[in-house]
Amino acid sequence: MSSEQDSKQDHPHSPLRRRTLWSVLVLLVVALLAMLVWLAGVYETAQVQGRLERDAAQVVADIQSAFTRNAQTLQSLQYSDPTPDSWAIEAASVLREHRELARVEWRDSALEIRSFVDTPFRQPVFDHMGRDNAQSEMALACNTAHRFSGPVYTRSYFVAFPDGLGVQLMDLCLPLQSGGKTAGYLVATYALQEVLDAIPVNQTTRSYEIAFTEGDGASLALRRVPRKGSRVFSAQQLVDLPGTTLVLRMDSWRGTPDLFPNVLTALVAAMSIALLSVLAWLAKDMRLRLKAQHELADALAFRKAMEDSLLTGMRARDLQGRITYVNPAFCQMVGYSEAELLGQSMFASYWPPEFVSEYQQRQLIRLAGDLPPREGFEAVFMRKDGTRFRVLIIEAPLINAQGVQTGWMSAFLDVSEQRRVEELSRTSQERLQATARLATVGEMASLLSHELNQPLAAISSYASGSINLLGQGTDPSDERKADLKLAMRRIAEQAERAGKIIKSVHNLVRRREHLREAVAPQALLDGILPLINLQARQLMVQVQTELASDVSCVLCDSTMVEQHGGALVFKPNLPHGTVFVFTLPASAVA
Repeated sequence: MSSEQDSKQDHPHSPLRRRTLWSVLVLLVVALLAMLVWLAGVYETAQVQGRLERDAAQVVADIQSAFTRNAQTLQSLQYSDPTPDSWAIEAASVLREHRELARVEWRDSALEIRSFVDTPFRQPVFDHMGRDNAQSEMALACNTAHRFSGPVYTRSYFVAFPDGLGVQLMDLCLPLQSGGKTAGYLVATYALQEVLDAIPVNQTTRSYEIAFTEGDGASLALRRVPRKGSRVFSAQQLVDLPGTTLVLRMDSWRGTPDLFPNVLTALVAAMSIALLSVLAWLAKDMRLRLKAQHELADALAFRKAMEDSLLTGMRARDLQGRITYVNPAFCQMVGYSEAELLGQSMFASYWPPEFVSEYQQRQLIRLAGDLPPREGFEAVFMRKDGTRFRVLIIEAPLINAQGVQTGWMSAFLDVSEQRRVEELSRTSQERLQATARLATVGEMASLLSHELNQPLAAISSYASGSINLLGQGTDPSDERKADLKLAMRRIAEQAERAGKIIKSVHNLVRRREHLREAVAPQALLDGILPLINLQARQLMVQVQTELASDVSCVLCDSTMVEQHGGALVFKPNLPHGTVFVFTLPASAVA
């Protein structure tokens, strides 16, 4: 029992295996769709991050370009050997144009201040705590600038205000050359917050939060934007300046990812929904197919059971005459297996050799499209052991579902037993008829004894008279010769009459094979008249025969007609004046 259950579970069409395969397929499709959506989200994230990285790099490039331009502008203050007062006027003009500069100082070679100008846009940055906190950083930067003969920036530092606030600053030291020697320094103080605020606001930077940070992530300056979401994308770029390096961080705040953040995700989602819909449709179609398959299997099993229970042989042939199907009843009928019969065409193994040519000609006629008789036809088949048997064949065109004929379907009935029973029935019927005729002979016995006595007595009388005539002399006269001729003719007539009566009785009683032949109607009447006359004289009736002159011969068994007529007239107690109308029996007439 367990092995049968295992085989059912392992069968490709078992419900358990089918459900397992469908579950695996659904899981794979769902995993594929989830991976596609995830990859689309990752791609979208990578696109946003990449765009942010590019924008951050562009902002860093802009900041570095701005620092370079500012250094060139500051160097231009020393081109015309200005006095401290004129220099202050030019420096104030530069500060008004560049809000990111908080202070500009002109120092001599000993780093002593010759002149300075503070920005007009904020309170002086060094009035509260002085310049001493950043003096060492500035001196180090100026020494480096003197050594490299170029601008050098200090590290950022914080300057507090009396109100508790403060500002993050960074100094730029530019060496001033005169006669190939350093004649002083120009020190510019940058406010990092103003540097961020000076970045142009455009479509790219409007939604970004930009900050200068230290290496550990501590914020130095920050330009805020309204945060419109909880998801942040960050990009960090190094602002590489001579003497120091700043870290620029850009943050892009976004809301919860949309269901369809971009066209790609929308297309993937649409394809996923379409794929799931197709999968659901396929599952429904598969259920319908499985249902139809089960119904078809049940129908095939039902048809198979019907075919196996049929006693009628079934055979199908294609349009080329090849056998394509036989049922078990036909195989049992002819004694050959299905494998031996399939594929046979112009010569079937169950055809008797003496009928092969006839059956082949019949098959050619059938393949040419000639429809067989609907009531069928009989043929003789031969079993595998050589025995012959008669079959009734009923054929019809084999039509497929498209209405096209693909061959012929034949039904075979073994009628050999039926024919044997019919022969036995016919023999029994003949025996019954013979018995009836013997009974009729018994009824006729009394009439026959009387009727035979009369011709025999007449024959005896005519014979005695003839002897007497012959004994009266040796030379008979003409009159005697005429009497002798008449007497002898009477003897012959009476003898013929007695012979007909005996022959009619003999034909009535004896058994013989039916032999149909063309017989004139008058001969049929002459055959039964002796018997009819016997009964007619007993009943004292007169027999008259009327026969049309244009009646043709009848193909019949004359003996059976005589027997039928004789048996009919020998019925007792028939009323006087009875008129007999004789019809030929069907068994006697072809």
